[in-house]
Amino acid sequence: MNSVCYLKPSIVDVQNRRDYRNIAIDKVGVKDIRYPLTVLDKSHGFQHTVGSINMYVNLPRKFKGTHMSRFIEILNEFYGNFDLRNIHRILETIREKLDAESAHMEISFPYFIEKKAPVTQARGLMEYGCRIIGSIDRTNGYDLIVEVIVPITTVCPCSKEISDFGAHNQRGLVRLAVRFEKFVWIEDLIELVENSASCDVYSVLKRPDEKFVTEKAYENAKFVEDVVRDIALKLKNDENITWFAVDVENFESIHNHSAYAFIERGTGRVAF
Repeated sequence: MNSVCYLKPSIVDVQNRRDYRNIAIDKVGVKDIRYPLTVLDKSHGFQHTVGSINMYVNLPRKFKGTHMSRFIEILNEFYGNFDLRNIHRILETIREKLDAESAHMEISFPYFIEKKAPVTQARGLMEYGCRIIGSIDRTNGYDLIVEVIVPITTVCPCSKEISDFGAHNQRGLVRLAVRFEKFVWIEDLIELVENSASCDVYSVLKRPDEKFVTEKAYENAKFVEDVVRDIALKLKNDENITWFAVDVENFESIHNHSAYAFIERGTGRVAF
């Protein structure tokens, strides 16, 4: 009986096929990957959280597509050792394994800080939004931006000036992004923002605390312009900060719109 040898056909790699439209793509990859990560914590050493991750590379004009599965494989290579100190290594691995000129990663995650009420010292956890934006390419090297989103309270100076009784106040959000020479703590960026508001926000307040924060904010009335300028002034005087972008949005309590202010200084840009 004669045996017949069947050869298994090779699987076609469509992504590596030639593309004739002659247009390079700046960023191509995967978005919104939910993944566990470790963040350095100033008080406790580290903190476990869950990030939403975007990963991209550039695609030369001659290739039809990139290999999407490789992004996930790279994440899995760093599982158990995926923390923000390894961003440079992860980006370099992405660039090498996808044979790209540049690699990019954006990581958004919640960060929790235990915060005591100002009078009663009641403890509560405050959640802050954070984002790490990293990139690496053969021309410009490595770039890293740290961003925090911080809730604040403001009191309107105009309302306080013209009113016989009280003044209107509102919650706001400050978004601060920085480039830096040496390591910066997330906690320090958050504290800088909170100290620039009329008053900071707490998760737990008893009546003595409510009295304190209400009176503190009233005596420290600020427009969005005041808040964004105070933050910018502190950052301009910090030699470790090479670039920053800060915006403040107040969700007005007596208007059907928000008040907004933005300042960017230094070299480089980040998309807000």
